[in-house]
Amino acid sequence: MRKIILGLAVSLDGFIEGPNGEYDWCFTDQDYGLNEFSKRIDALVMGRKTYEMMKGYDGTTPWSHAKTYVFSHTLPVTPGIELLKGDVDEIIKQLKQQEGNDIWLFGGADLTTQFINLNLIDEYWLSIHPILLGAGKPLFHDISTRKKLKLVESKTYETGLVSLKYQSDLLN
Repeated sequence: MRKIILGLAVSLDGFIEGPNGEYDWCFTDQDYGLNEFSKRIDALVMGRKTYEMMKGYDGTTPWSHAKTYVFSHTLPVTPGIELLKGDVDEIIKQLKQQEGNDIWLFGGADLTTQFINLNLIDEYWLSIHPILLGAGKPLFHDISTRKKLKLVESKTYETGLVSLKYQSDLLN
């Protein structure tokens, strides 16, 4: 069965965006494991706001091979993406049953909260950046119940970025 992997950059104080939606604080000076990670996935799932932010990105990405799914009730039909509407739990359970590699939950915060509260995330891969933003959009909010995670890998880079991978306790 395919896994859902939440993979995000987060500031040391827990934000995934600055107060004005900026993400210019994210390190881009090296790979930080992204190319190896991209070999594990063949699908991305994101919300409309994240999709609209990313569609303006020009350049080759290590995930350009992956199918893109976007949860949205307002986004018009767009070539190259599959729009998802309806019961998040049922849709994701169906995607996990399909043949293929793992699925990257790419954002945003509200969709991530839904996935966490529905116990749909199998692995958390957080890239902790050594910066305090002071304000912005928090990664974790409105979590309905305590979630126990198991640390499966950690890596520290010379830049101070720390990569942490956790497995959901539901898999144990």
